[in-house]
Amino acid sequence: MQANDTNSKQALIERFKVFYKDVKHPKLDAIGDVYASNIKFRDPIHQVQGLDELHAYLSETCESVESGRFEFLDQLVGQDKAYIKWNMYFCHPKLGKETHVVRGMSQIQFDDRIYYHEDVYDMGQMIYEHVPVVGWAVKRLRQRLATEG
Repeated sequence: MQANDTNSKQALIERFKVFYKDVKHPKLDAIGDVYASNIKFRDPIHQVQGLDELHAYLSETCESVESGRFEFLDQLVGQDKAYIKWNMYFCHPKLGKETHVVRGMSQIQFDDRIYYHEDVYDMGQMIYEHVPVVGWAVKRLRQRLATEG
């Protein structure tokens, strides 16, 4: 692997992390610097394709949170893909006033820009555990599964 190739990959990963650093105010004007026009994006809630759809999805998602940020914990960068582990801290008006933390991982595939991005995280940790009755049931089920076996 050439040094130039390594530097460009590392620069893309850093642009990706800067793009998502502030959940409330992502750098949507720089979306084309990070993502290819044919981007395929998936997370546990949505699947979108293309820059316009991704821009609309991120814009809508970010408007709904009061605040948020990513803490990037670890990464593994290969020839044309990377895995980035993170914590997302966020406040959402429908989930109370406290800051919630969700652990997740992004898998990205790229050449000069990212053409595939999949986020994997626990929806229970993100949402279900914070809904009064459902949250109690999810937490109770987790406790039972942890003590059995």
